[in-house]
Amino acid sequence: MSDSVSERRLMAAVLVNKGVLKSPRLRGAVETVPREQFLFPGVFLDDGRTWRPVTAAGTDRDEWLKIVYSVDTLTTQLDGHLTADQAGEPVVGVPTSSSTDPATVVGMIEALDLAAAHRVLEIGTGTGYSTALMCHYLGEDNVTTVEVDARVAARADAALEAIGFSTWTVTGDGLLGHPYRAPYDRVIATCAVRRIPYAWVRQTRPGGIVLGTVGSWPWGTGLVKLAVRDDGTAEGAIVGRSSFMQARAQAVAPVAGDLRARTAHADSKRHALMSPLVLEEWMPAFLAQLAAPGAQFVRATDGDGSPLRYLFDPERESFAEFLADGESWTVRQGGPVALWDDVERSLVAWQDAGAPEIDSVRLRVTPASHRYWIDRAPSLRWEHRIT
Repeated sequence: MSDSVSERRLMAAVLVNKGVLKSPRLRGAVETVPREQFLFPGVFLDDGRTWRPVTAAGTDRDEWLKIVYSVDTLTTQLDGHLTADQAGEPVVGVPTSSSTDPATVVGMIEALDLAAAHRVLEIGTGTGYSTALMCHYLGEDNVTTVEVDARVAARADAALEAIGFSTWTVTGDGLLGHPYRAPYDRVIATCAVRRIPYAWVRQTRPGGIVLGTVGSWPWGTGLVKLAVRDDGTAEGAIVGRSSFMQARAQAVAPVAGDLRARTAHADSKRHALMSPLVLEEWMPAFLAQLAAPGAQFVRATDGDGSPLRYLFDPERESFAEFLADGESWTVRQGGPVALWDDVERSLVAWQDAGAPEIDSVRLRVTPASHRYWIDRAPSLRWEHRIT
């Protein structure tokens, strides 16, 4: 491992220059923990339509270390089972485990405001690299990490043991936390969730912090930092954009099949006040998920090449179909919920308030609900009841 020391120091310097790495204690962890140990047996590199497998054993050492310390997210598993050593050529698949880019990992650990004696619960062990950084920072006995995939958890545990960390690695559903070692001072999730599980709040000491990514789309998701209160609630703000794979227990299958058939019978048809293309931007996409939780945004192309855009909510059996007409759009809506009406109201109010960024959104979590709001826009309030 000695030949990667210079690469680690260089990566740490890059993260410092980016303004992400600030704590000397955490910098020491970055310069010490060998990321390559957590990428065995290899990674998949994105070639556009396919994933190219690259293994440590089959790659020149200098080239391998260049990949490892490239400050990129590196995919380590496809379709819930396939690893790079099992694929001899480029393959098609859906990423299901990865080593998140170090800038994001380090930025999240910095956001935890760690102190030496803190006990941390990590949801989503993944490769174990972020676990190792926190073990170096806090000591192995103060870190508990939960991973739903048994094979991923086993690889991470082996990597942690190989560099000397016998921490608490648990295979299970991280949405339930790990009450056995509660209470925790900090909870950090390296997966996205539709809503913050109340188990995380319940297992955190008053005054502690819960940090996780909320949202169910691949984009338009936010990193929320909540402070737990004495009354068992938690409140805080979206502190920035964040993108992680969805927690497997909450992952939603993409809408498929004949979209025309699914939208054949509409209850209403009107001119759209806003273009649905705005949902391809981060903050409007985040607001859409608040206004219509459970909705999915689908992009398609008509037979003549014209764009088609849809919102589907399978749980509420509702849809909105958008048809381009020159520079304007027509929306057809069907089902018990007028999805676009709800989303459009929020987007118009957001624009009227000056289009504040995602860090203007606040969240309060109780056992019964999630309440989001933007202080500068009184009409922007969303309450999601937990049933």
